[in-house]
Amino acid sequence: MRVVDLFAGGGGFSRGFAEAGYEIALGVELDANAARTYSFNFPRAVVLQEDIADVSYREIERHIGSVDIVIGGSPCEPFTATNPRRMEDPLDRLYTDPLGQLTLHFIRLVGELQPKVFVLENVPGIAQDPLREALKREFKRIGFDEIYFNVLLAERHGTPSHRKRVFVSNVRIAPRPSGSITVRQALEGLPPVDSGFPNHESVTLSKSKAERIAMVKPGEALMKFRGASGIYGNYIRLRWDEVAPTVMGSRRFIHPEEDRLLTVREQARLMGFPDDHVFFGPKDSQFNQVGEAVPPPLAKAIAEHIKNILKLR
Repeated sequence: MRVVDLFAGGGGFSRGFAEAGYEIALGVELDANAARTYSFNFPRAVVLQEDIADVSYREIERHIGSVDIVIGGSPCEPFTATNPRRMEDPLDRLYTDPLGQLTLHFIRLVGELQPKVFVLENVPGIAQDPLREALKREFKRIGFDEIYFNVLLAERHGTPSHRKRVFVSNVRIAPRPSGSITVRQALEGLPPVDSGFPNHESVTLSKSKAERIAMVKPGEALMKFRGASGIYGNYIRLRWDEVAPTVMGSRRFIHPEEDRLLTVREQARLMGFPDDHVFFGPKDSQFNQVGEAVPPPLAKAIAEHIKNILKLR
C-alpha cells in the first residue's frame, strides 16, 4: 500500500508505516533540514520540499501515480494549550491562523487524491467543539461522511514518553495496547556521549546553567513557562523507572543521573526512533524534528491496525 506523508518532518509517522510494511512513496516537507532527514531515511521516496499550500494532487500523481494512504501531522501551534499566543476564537485557529490553514490544505489534498484511508495527527484541542464540527463539515464536503477522532496515548504503544494525540481518520483506529517502556529501558546500551554515534553529541551549556542543572532533582524542572492554559516545565530531570514527559521540540531533558542535557539521540530514543534513523541540520533543528514527530511505535501500531481493517473490507 502506497503512503503519502503531507507533513513529513523528520519522518516519525512514515517510519512507523514503513516498519509495518507499507511503501513510503512521497513526502511533502517545507523545512530544508527536515526534508534532508526524510530523504536520507526514505531514499526510495520522492521528497517535495514545498509548502503544502502550493502542492497539487496532479504533482503527486505525476510522481507516484495512485495513492492508498495519506498521513500527516499538521502544525499543532495554532491548537495547542502550550502556545500562549494561540488565537482566542477556536475557529480562527483553523480558518485565520496561517499555520492552522495548513490543516485545510491537508483536507483539500485528501479530497483530490481520494485515498482508501487518511490519518491526520494533531493535539487533542483540535477535536473539541467548535473545531470538531468544523472538521466534520470540511471532510464531508470532500466526500467523507464518517469521521473519527481517535485519541491515543503513545506510552501505551511502546513509546518511552507520554504523548496524548488525536488521529482524525475515516476509519476507527483502536490498536491493542502493547505496554510501556521506561526511560531506563529506552536509554540502555547507548555508547558514551561524543563517541561518534549519530546524533549523540553533548549539548553545550553555560557554566551558570550547568551549575543550576546539578541542583535539579529527579522529576523537577529547572525552568517553567506559561502556556495558553497552564504552567509547563522545561529542563526536567528524568526518572529512570518511569516514562518520560512529553518530548517537544523546545523542551530539553536532564539525564536521570548525569548533570547534563540529553542528546538528540537520547531524546529520539524516548520517541521510539531506531538508532539508524539519522537527523540532519543544526542541533536545534534536530531536536525540533524529534519533538514534532509522531512516535514511530505509535505510528506502527496505527499502521498495523489499518492493515487489518483493509483486509476485512
